[in-house]
Amino acid sequence: MKTVRYALFAVLATSALALNAHAADIVISVTGPMTGSDAAFGEQFRHGAEKAVKNINDQGGVLGKHLKLIVEDDACDPKQAVNVANDAASQGAVMVAGHYCSGSSIPASDVYAENNIVEISPGSTNPKFTERGLANVFRICGRDDMQGPTAANYLAAKFPKARIAIVNDKSSFGKGVTDEFAKTLNAKGIKEVMNEAITAGEKDYSALVSKLKEAKVDFLYYGGYYNEAGLIVRQMRGQGVKTVLVGGDALVASEYWAITGTAGEGTLMTFGPDPRLDHANDALVAQFRAEKYEPEAYTLYTYGAVQAWADAVKTAGTTDAVKVAAALRASQHDTVLGKIGFDAKGDSTAPGYVMYSWKDGKYAALQ
Repeated sequence: MKTVRYALFAVLATSALALNAHAADIVISVTGPMTGSDAAFGEQFRHGAEKAVKNINDQGGVLGKHLKLIVEDDACDPKQAVNVANDAASQGAVMVAGHYCSGSSIPASDVYAENNIVEISPGSTNPKFTERGLANVFRICGRDDMQGPTAANYLAAKFPKARIAIVNDKSSFGKGVTDEFAKTLNAKGIKEVMNEAITAGEKDYSALVSKLKEAKVDFLYYGGYYNEAGLIVRQMRGQGVKTVLVGGDALVASEYWAITGTAGEGTLMTFGPDPRLDHANDALVAQFRAEKYEPEAYTLYTYGAVQAWADAVKTAGTTDAVKVAAALRASQHDTVLGKIGFDAKGDSTAPGYVMYSWKDGKYAALQ
């Protein structure tokens, strides 16, 4: 009987220790489109967050505790984003690296504000995200009122006589970035020859392509995601239309080239500085590549979001969102993106956007 009692006690003690160890973990979430048409960006987010958590834990964790990462899928859907935000809160998350789509980040951020959770988005670029006075909201990427003008200034300077069309996919990101592009382009005395919207998710854009052909458009500035952009480019080339597509950061995924093939050659887009090119990150990039994963686009931006938060937690000495948010704004933080600071709104003070071009299945910054 004693043996049974001691065995039972040992089991209970081991279980209690496991529960205490679990309770001691600091829970954070990575949230984005893990499924759906924009899942490539969710994959980037997940890989970046997982690697950041592993490396931080290998170095002793934060405040003497390990980080526990939960992965949430919003599918870039606003309603689902609110649901997973509530789920992250129910699991005790104190930080969220997410969301990707602005249309998801904006409604979800209200949930995080109500539950004292810091949100740092690696990729939500709509200005409204940080314009609502929420102290817990940050982004480590740039804004569309920087991104749109970057493309407009480039085209105006390099191709002042070009015929330019503008098309958006009606999303918060797509409409927002094209509005900013048009505003800057028009201020330079250049008027677009077309300004229209499409419905995302469709497969046939031949009607749009015919309009572009008839209007003799040289450049199409597209506000939307890589799936539709890729189809539009393929269908333009199929009709013999040589119009160059210009887009935003939503084209920074190898899946874009997988859709277009060589038809995507010469596509232009805006994105932040590529952290893979910083030699300080050589060892980290090698870690990803050793695992047969290329850390493109938002992979290292997500890694940097976790880093910045962890650094602010160490400074604040707590995971409390109010104190961590203050620490995020108070100083700069060493990350894979370089030293990152945040202004009063929660926007990154790091360098903004760079023009890139797709060539031979890869994107590279223009010289």
